[in-house]
Amino acid sequence: MPHPYVLLSAAVSLDGYLDDTGPERLRLSGPADFDRVDEVRAHSDAILVGAGTLRADNPRLLVNSAERRAARVADGRPEYPLKVTVSGRGDLDPALNFWSTGGEKVVYTTDQGATKANAALRGLGVDVVPVGPELDWPAVLEHLHDVRGVRRLMVEGGGRVHTQLLQEGLADELQLALAPLLVGQPDAPRMFGPGGYPGGVRNRMRLVETRPVGDVVLMRYVPTAPGAGGLASAADRHWLEVACELAAQCPPSRTAFSVGAVVVAADGTELARGYSRESDEVSHAEEAALAKLDPADPRLPTATVYSSLEPCARRASRPAPCARLILDAGVRRVVTAWREPDTFVRSADGSGLLAAEGAEVVVLPEYAERAAEPNRHLLGQ
Repeated sequence: MPHPYVLLSAAVSLDGYLDDTGPERLRLSGPADFDRVDEVRAHSDAILVGAGTLRADNPRLLVNSAERRAARVADGRPEYPLKVTVSGRGDLDPALNFWSTGGEKVVYTTDQGATKANAALRGLGVDVVPVGPELDWPAVLEHLHDVRGVRRLMVEGGGRVHTQLLQEGLADELQLALAPLLVGQPDAPRMFGPGGYPGGVRNRMRLVETRPVGDVVLMRYVPTAPGAGGLASAADRHWLEVACELAAQCPPSRTAFSVGAVVVAADGTELARGYSRESDEVSHAEEAALAKLDPADPRLPTATVYSSLEPCARRASRPAPCARLILDAGVRRVVTAWREPDTFVRSADGSGLLAAEGAEVVVLPEYAERAAEPNRHLLGQ
C-alpha cells in the first residue's frame, strides 16, 4: 500500500553516537543546523519520534520560525506538522511538552497499549490508534498516508526507531548531520543498532548531497537495495521511479507502449537499464536492459527487474516475450507499476507467466499514472 516519503533525520558524532551518557542532552548541532532542521520540519506533513525519545529528551518538535509557520498557513496547511509517536506499551507521560505544544497529535500503539495510552492521555485531544497485537510499521505508515493524509514524514529518533525503519526497508532518505566531536562511550545511544539490513553488508547507499552547515556536515543518502519477496521497500519505489523516467525517454510510437526497465542486484548495484525502442524500432525495455548483461552474471538470480509496465507475455516482433526473457535470465523478482491494458494484446498476463514459474511479482499501483503518462495517446485505441 502507499506510504509517506520517510526521511530519517539525526545529528551524530564522528563515531556514530546520538548522545553521551550524561544527564543532560549532548548538543551535537549548532545554530545553523538547528535552523536547517526547522526548515525540514516546515516542509514535512508530520514529525515522528519514539516514546523513548519523548521520555529522554522531552522535545516540543515545533516549527520555530514564525515566517515558516505563516508560509504553511498560506499554503493551506496547518501551522504545525502533525506530531506522531509510537509506543508498544502505551506508557506515556501526559505532562511532557509533546502534548501541550503545537498542533494535532497521534499515538500509534498495540491493541493492549491502547488502553493504557487512552487512560493516560484522556482529555488532551490525542488520537490513539492501535495497529494490532504488535507494533506494525507498515500499518503505521499506511494509516498516516491514507487516513491522516501524510505524504512526507520526518523521523527524528530515537535510534531504535531509525533502526527498525531502515531494517524493514521503509526509509526513503537519511539526513545525517556529522558533528566534529567524539563520544567514545560504548553504552551511549547510537544512530543504528545491530541486525540485518536490506542488501546485507555490501549494500552501498547513494549519496545525493553533502554540504557544510556551520561546523557540521550534512550528508543525505538514499537506500538502493531492493526489497525481499512480495514486500516493497523504499528502494523498490526509487527504482520504479527510475523506470518510469526511462519510459518518458522512449521514441514515440503509435503501435507499441513506451516502457522503462532497470535491473538491480540484491545489494543495490544497478546492473543495466533500458527503454522501449532503444536499440531498434521493436525492442522492449526489459529486452534492452537484459541484452547489456552477461547471461552468466551470478547476480542475476537474486536481482530485481523494475519495469514501468508489466512484462509482456506474448509479442509478434520477437520469438520470446519479455516475461520469458526475465525467467531465462534467472531473475525471480519483478516490480512493476501498471498491468498491461488490452490495447495491442487482449488478456495479456505477463505477471501470471512469471508467477507460474516461481517469480515474485510486486505491483505498486501508486505509480500507474506516471507509467501511463507517456502512453496517453494509445489508451483510446
